[in-house]
Amino acid sequence: MRSIYLTWLTLCLALPLAAQATNRYQPLPAGSTGHTVKAYSASNRSTHKPSPSALAAEHSSSVLSRAVNALGIRYRWGGSTPEKGFDCSGLVKYAFDNIDEVDLPRTSNAMSRADGQRVSRDQLEPGDLLFFNIRSRKVNHVAIYLGNDRFIHAPRRGKSVTIDTLNKPYWKRHYALAKRVLPNNEPASGSQLRLSQR
Repeated sequence: MRSIYLTWLTLCLALPLAAQATNRYQPLPAGSTGHTVKAYSASNRSTHKPSPSALAAEHSSSVLSRAVNALGIRYRWGGSTPEKGFDCSGLVKYAFDNIDEVDLPRTSNAMSRADGQRVSRDQLEPGDLLFFNIRSRKVNHVAIYLGNDRFIHAPRRGKSVTIDTLNKPYWKRHYALAKRVLPNNEPASGSQLRLSQR
């Protein structure tokens, strides 16, 4: 067994070195000198801010990425980190942690009552929060909508963070509401920005 391990280790260490050695010399395209010039003038520097829709997409992508990276992490009641494990609201809070404009409460019930735009099921967008009534009439489970009727959540003790579908009869029966908590970043329709001089 030791010899297999050593052979595997040798291959893993040697292959990248061999691949790098073959890529050392690459001829330059015709007419190029190999030097690059970076001339920055005041006119080249821009303070371009991303459009509101691009920023919203970036926020949504960040949330979904953090949540999907937690796939397979075990459920732990009260858990809110990959090291300790996640419960449903801990996973949601962790996924939204990088979005400065969003400050979610710790429990699923409090999240369902917090600020956010309530959305109908046919208007769901990736990053929206889904709330369920599992053991009572009160909301006691939360998940993050991924799109195509799929969502990611930390289901219960003995399970891990997983992707599920709203089309299952169980989730249809327990579905309570959905909220959009990601910032819209678009000015309200009809409102205009006014500049004032000081």
